Amino acid sequence: MNADETPGYGRRRELPAEVPNEPETPAPPEQGPPQLTGRQRLAQGLWPPRVTRPQLIVALLLFVLGLGLAIQVRSNNDSSALRGARQEDLVRILDELDDRTQRLEEEKRRLEEQRTGLENSSDQAEEARKQTVERERQLGILAGTVAAQGPGITLSIKDEKGAIEADMLLDAIQELRAAGAEAIQINDVRVVANTHLSDASGGGVRVDGRKVGAPYLFKVIGKPQDLEPALNIPGGVVQTLEKEQATVSVTRSEKIVVDALRPAKRPDYARSSSQ
Repeated sequence: MNADETPGYGRRRELPAEVPNEPETPAPPEQGPPQLTGRQRLAQGLWPPRVTRPQLIVALLLFVLGLGLAIQVRSNNDSSALRGARQEDLVRILDELDDRTQRLEEEKRRLEEQRTGLENSSDQAEEARKQTVERERQLGILAGTVAAQGPGITLSIKDEKGAIEADMLLDAIQELRAAGAEAIQINDVRVVANTHLSDASGGGVRVDGRKVGAPYLFKVIGKPQDLEPALNIPGGVVQTLEKEQATVSVTRSEKIVVDALRPAKRPDYARSSSQ
């Protein structure tokens, strides 16, 4: 067979086309944690809070310290009126305390004299009767069942704006009692040991259920030299009432008549132990 007869002889053989290799896709880089700003890092460090036991103990100690400081500041504010008082005012307050102590000593001495009189009297029954009558008169004054007169003061409170409340008048009564007041009358109501005050609807104050309106007139029997300064101490009754724009006046007198009476009530259950 010659070359011409050989199949495909003389033809150019061509190689198959090369298939191009696809470029390898690089793997995406591994992403780390996102970058945080300074503010975000600070917030992440503060919340959620991680409280340890020592931190709780320190917080408790700081709370106790703050509470103690608050109480101390409040007590200092309460006494600021006295600390800012003039020297003569402080001397007057000390004199009032001395007078109260003296009154208690006199009461003690009087009771001791009564006991001695009963023990040494030849007619103990008559002496006991006299002391009983005198004691009944004194108790009648305190209970408001009999009228009384003597030296004292009048306290006038004009309240044109209706700002005076029951607790302010109660403060005045307590201050007068502490200064040695023996009988007190507000307008036409007698003040006794169990007197109670409350604010009345529509203005004014109720004293033992009876409505009392401005101007409020206190008639007080006691030592004027003790009663008037007790009302005028710095931060006391007069200054408190004047802050409410009330007009207050205190007048001494050698004769004050307290004639508002209260009915004597017989107790329902209590009886004398001698019966």
